[in-house]
Amino acid sequence: MGNCGTREESAVVSTAQVQQQLHILSSSASIKNGQSEKKHTRSISDLSDPTSTPRNFEDSRKNALLYTHVIAFTLYELETITKSFRSDYILGEGGFGTVYKGYIDENVRVGLKSIPVAVKVLNREGLQGHREWLTEVNFLGQLRHPNLVKLIGYCCEDDHRLLVYEFMFRGSLENHLFRKATVPLSWATRMMIALGAAKGLAFLHNAERPVIYRDFKTSNILLDSDYTAKLSDFGLAKAGPQGDETHVSTRVMGTYGYAAPEYVMTGHLTARSDVYSFGVVLLELLTGRKSVDKTRPSKEQSLVDWARPKLNDKRKLLQIIDPRLENQYSVRAAQKACSLAYYCLSQNPKARPLMSDVVETLEPLQCSNDGANGVSSSSLTPTLTGSANAFAMGGVPDYRMRRRFTNNVGPWF
Repeated sequence: MGNCGTREESAVVSTAQVQQQLHILSSSASIKNGQSEKKHTRSISDLSDPTSTPRNFEDSRKNALLYTHVIAFTLYELETITKSFRSDYILGEGGFGTVYKGYIDENVRVGLKSIPVAVKVLNREGLQGHREWLTEVNFLGQLRHPNLVKLIGYCCEDDHRLLVYEFMFRGSLENHLFRKATVPLSWATRMMIALGAAKGLAFLHNAERPVIYRDFKTSNILLDSDYTAKLSDFGLAKAGPQGDETHVSTRVMGTYGYAAPEYVMTGHLTARSDVYSFGVVLLELLTGRKSVDKTRPSKEQSLVDWARPKLNDKRKLLQIIDPRLENQYSVRAAQKACSLAYYCLSQNPKARPLMSDVVETLEPLQCSNDGANGVSSSSLTPTLTGSANAFAMGGVPDYRMRRRFTNNVGPWF
């Protein structure tokens, strides 16, 4: 593959440069795949297929303002800021490759703002990694939101593929939830993280061309210094259905324990597939348990199978809440959060709420004095006698019959 970036490139690339490079990369990917070049009928805004290329640069001019904020780094520059990718600069490793910490400033290139960054280096073996790299450049080069990790730049020289993101000081939600050495996240922080992640998904689903994230899980939710949640790793993201389409048919990919059952069975992908994955993560936040944990008894290894029946049982609901959260939440807040998880995890995709409704449901749970108006979790006896009315859940709402999820939750309390 020829050079995609040179050391003489300007600090901020133009839209035409980015599109030209993506066109070259996509064409190379098709050739490597042994495919003949096809006449494409979709524009670059159709991000569901990384090998799609624009018919002409006019197709993507509407994204010009966003693309002009993506920096084309040279390999030498990224080697410099990571000290030649030194092992003690490693932040983490995954299927894509290795992520390093770095620091960019005017010593790297005149005009650059001084900030810490995370540099993701593509594993150069295989075409799938290249496609995921290209998908991330496509999506994050056009999308900006406070709850999406910001793509600062990229590097493409010969067969080297790298991405440069804003540095997230507190790392992944997965580490904070499941590493024994870390201080347990408080109830308030967990609800704030849930809301931030929900806002990120809602933004993707409500975009002009909806985006399905497809790999929503705790390791892909990164936390800033103030615990602001941001979605990262868009390598598996797909553009959602258009017009009369009800779903996107695709090869099943994602992470076991988080993927929606109908997607695993049929390969039919919709925004409701992300809603299911959100339900799994919300359940992890509520219980402090992993989605799949082989170290637990057989009946408890699948978090959803073990916990979901209890979410709708007024006598068992509080039994699944992370015991480290005792005295931090009210019964009202716990029940609202558990009810939300219950419906997100519905086997029927149409019965799941929209992410915009999930956001509306979580917003009242932020830093509120629920304990003042509801029943404190510590005041309940194990038998719940005399307090059962605090758990009154009413009938099970049907999302096909009611328009707003928040209307379904409110009357129960």
